[in-house]
Amino acid sequence: METLKSLVSNPFFWGCILIGVFYALALSAHFVTKRELKRLKAHLSDKLEIEAENMSEMKKKIDGLRTENENLRLKINSGRTQDSLQSLERELEIYVRAEKAMVVNAPGFAQAWEGAKDSALSEVEAEEAGKSFPRRIFKKFFRSGATDAEIVEVLPSESSIKKAK
Repeated sequence: METLKSLVSNPFFWGCILIGVFYALALSAHFVTKRELKRLKAHLSDKLEIEAENMSEMKKKIDGLRTENENLRLKINSGRTQDSLQSLERELEIYVRAEKAMVVNAPGFAQAWEGAKDSALSEVEAEEAGKSFPRRIFKKFFRSGATDAEIVEVLPSESSIKKAK
């Protein structure tokens, strides 16, 4: 008991106990910090994976929108050229030249082609004479955006109807 009393009264003993308590507190704080660091690393890793996936999806969407934009730009440009009067005249010239070449080069084609042209001409003349109902009117009615002025232009005039009678 005497040794216990001398040990308790010794400042070295109290210093060792105090060091042991601080060591235990530091050790527990170290493990808590280590566990927190591991949790934060996992959280950061998950966040980076999610951001990488989102970034790749956004790049895919941007690429898709770029290609769609390019396609629409090409469609608009092709629509402008197709609707122009010059392109229609050019296409008509191509057809006329092809017709002449076919008439000259294909002996069986010429008679059939001339017959088809003659029948189409007689239909148009019959429509203009008022003997049959004009097909052009139906085309104007069923075409989107037809105005009254366009429809009136297609209808035969009163003087042409009187001449046909």
